[in-house]
Amino acid sequence: MHPIVIIGSGLAGYNTAKELRKLDAATSLVVIASDSSSFYSKPMLSNAIASKKTPAAIALNTPAQMAEQLKGIVRPNTRVDAIDTAAHTLKIGEETLHYSKLVLALGADQIRLPITGSGAADIQTVNDLDDYARFRTAIEGKKRVAIIGAGLIGCEFANDLAAGGYAVDIIDIAQQALGRLLPPEGGAMLKDKLTALGVQWHLGTSVQSVDTANGAYTLTLANGATLQSDIVLSAVGLKPRTALAAAAGIKVNRGIVADRNLATSAPDVYTLGDCAEIEGMVMPYVMPIMHASRALAQTLTGKTTAVSFPAMPVMVKTPACPTIVAPPAIGAAGSWQVAATADGVKSLFNSADGKLLGFALNGAATAERAKLAPQLPPVLA
Repeated sequence: MHPIVIIGSGLAGYNTAKELRKLDAATSLVVIASDSSSFYSKPMLSNAIASKKTPAAIALNTPAQMAEQLKGIVRPNTRVDAIDTAAHTLKIGEETLHYSKLVLALGADQIRLPITGSGAADIQTVNDLDDYARFRTAIEGKKRVAIIGAGLIGCEFANDLAAGGYAVDIIDIAQQALGRLLPPEGGAMLKDKLTALGVQWHLGTSVQSVDTANGAYTLTLANGATLQSDIVLSAVGLKPRTALAAAAGIKVNRGIVADRNLATSAPDVYTLGDCAEIEGMVMPYVMPIMHASRALAQTLTGKTTAVSFPAMPVMVKTPACPTIVAPPAIGAAGSWQVAATADGVKSLFNSADGKLLGFALNGAATAERAKLAPQLPPVLA
């Protein structure tokens, strides 16, 4: 019997393997990943600077420890070159590896903006533990960091770096912080609290070029302004990794297309996590991965199980301004109703008939999460 093969050793890949082992201790299992394959919590990467967490402190288990825990094989630093879905094989260099079932937990790549200049190639991204290790090394002894992107990850890094003693500039084409998740009042509160930490904002503009000289960087913005920085970090969003699946003839759209059973268009091939588009939704957060991995483990052991997603509020890791968001579904009909006080902003997205479809809570208003969350409709029932 050929093994179940999981490509990807992030939370989606490893958690699926763990859930599988709860149900089946005997089936051969192989986890393959192109990175170092340590087990760690990816959300920790954007708030580890101020607490001085080293990469070694973030990693919870080595690949060898994971292999022992999973009673399987973990192959780090291994790139899968091709999938033959008809033959149920993977091509790894000259090696051919057979699988009985295949799970694509490939994750996503940081989006790279078309920025010109002699320093453009030096722009950092932090998308995994190896990236974080490089970033930690790069900022040692430096004083100023420029962050491209005022979304969730950009704001989290801005809070963390400012709290860690760095001068931070943040640049975004949007007119507010967390423009895709917060109404203007909530974005303004978050911006004000991070400003109080020392963060400087450059909104409504973009970075056109990054040039380097004498170990420092000059950023030229679309509005004509220039900034000086020691390090440039890009955090403008994620793009699901779909190339391997597409080359194998598996249907892709924004992500690798999957149905409620997390099955792709190819037989015995499944997907979840940041690379997946499940029933038209791409959800790069922890809670959807946890629900999906539990359902997929059932399916892999012979009990086909459709995934369901309850309402899953997301906590933004900005201690300067605690923020929790449960965005309404894309295209939902309704409007924001905002109540702002000096210490909090409560924003409720209601339908025309008064049903709660989403919320955004800042500051003291986050205390209302437990009361509001049960009122939300499920993301996927």
